[in-house]
Amino acid sequence: QVQLVESGGGLVQAGDSLRLSCAASDRTLSTQVMGWIRQAPGKEHEIVAGIDRSGSSTYYTNSVKGRFTISRDNAKNTMYLQMNSLKPEDTGVYYCATSRAAWIPTTLPSYYYWGQGTQVTVSS
Repeated sequence: QVQLVESGGGLVQAGDSLRLSCAASDRTLSTQVMGWIRQAPGKEHEIVAGIDRSGSSTYYTNSVKGRFTISRDNAKNTMYLQMNSLKPEDTGVYYCATSRAAWIPTTLPSYYYWGQGTQVTVSS
């Protein structure tokens, strides 16, 4: 069973930055499409960003475009989400997840395995 462990969350003020990390226990991050999914309080899960196997293609939901950057270091089995200019509406639990899809998924069922999540809280 692959282990995905998110870290880097915390409590910040609007306009601040955070970088989330997702560490995998094996080479999952080097061989599969990956993504970041968040659940804001009282809201549905949302795919925030995705990245293909090589890191050459990315996807972002409209609300984070220009502010968030997803990246991966396959040699380190690690994926990142750099979050800049954070807004209170970015608050939520952020999960990293893997997909067997050949392309970057835009629907939740494609992400078959998730980590435990890390809390991001942005105050105004």
